[in-house]
Amino acid sequence: MSAFSSKSGAVKLALCVVLFLIALKVVVSIITKSISITAQATDSLLDLFAIGIAFLTVRVASEPADEEHPFGHGKMEGVASVVQAGLILTAVVFIVYSAIDRILHDTPLEFTTAGIGVMFVSVIASIFLSRHLQRVAKSTGSTMVDALAKNINADIYSAAGVLVGLVVVQFTKLLVLDSVIALIMSVMILRSAYQVVRRSFTELTDTRLPKEEQEALLACIKEHLARFPGFHEVRSRRAGSQRFVDLHLVMRRNASVEEAHDMCDHLEQDITDCLPEASVVIHVEPCNGGDCPVCLIVRCELRGIAG
Repeated sequence: MSAFSSKSGAVKLALCVVLFLIALKVVVSIITKSISITAQATDSLLDLFAIGIAFLTVRVASEPADEEHPFGHGKMEGVASVVQAGLILTAVVFIVYSAIDRILHDTPLEFTTAGIGVMFVSVIASIFLSRHLQRVAKSTGSTMVDALAKNINADIYSAAGVLVGLVVVQFTKLLVLDSVIALIMSVMILRSAYQVVRRSFTELTDTRLPKEEQEALLACIKEHLARFPGFHEVRSRRAGSQRFVDLHLVMRRNASVEEAHDMCDHLEQDITDCLPEASVVIHVEPCNGGDCPVCLIVRCELRGIAG
């Protein structure tokens, strides 16, 4: 699976799996006349559009910074995630409409065994695909791949619901269950859409890094407090897998430009090791002079050497 461990590889794998599931669902939905399977096929078609958008986004977001985009293209992942959420909502509208129409017209189902088999395959395939996408999203920090994983994860619940519904219909002949299960599916999919939108907007609105990453950032800076008087104005944000950090670093007043530069380089490297793909900008300013405890220590040391 190493070939599918990158963002582009994960998207390609998702494309192959979804195309396979679409073909199965479309054929079986025609044979069985099941509205819940039809809804599933439509949901998978929307997944296909989402994967297409994701594939293009990976190529754009991974491009290096240029003259027009000096901070890179990471926010394209957030934009793609919002589009995916919109596609999920479109699927919900279709499912609800189809379920209500089935209840009103009471259309019979045929060949439910074939439908059960296809939905079982869909559940298993979606489980493996979703888990793989989640691992890739975690290792790469990609918002877009994470949104895609949530999209596929929604398919697991909806496909499982359709599977259970078809099994019950086959044994009880209660056709209304096909529509009831489809309506339950819509609620689960809406929850997934909300999670995708929430994370995407935190990036598009430059919300600071998550609490655990922010704490790790501050801890990394505080480890070096013995070498400088202090720091302030720490800001952070995220765009896709990229992280941006800037801060004000207070250096002792008699520090040379070379010393300040070396300290900044060292701190930038430590922050980058702590937060992969971080871009760090440090503004250096002098301490307030005589009241600075670090400067007092340095002066005492110099007097000791001179004595």
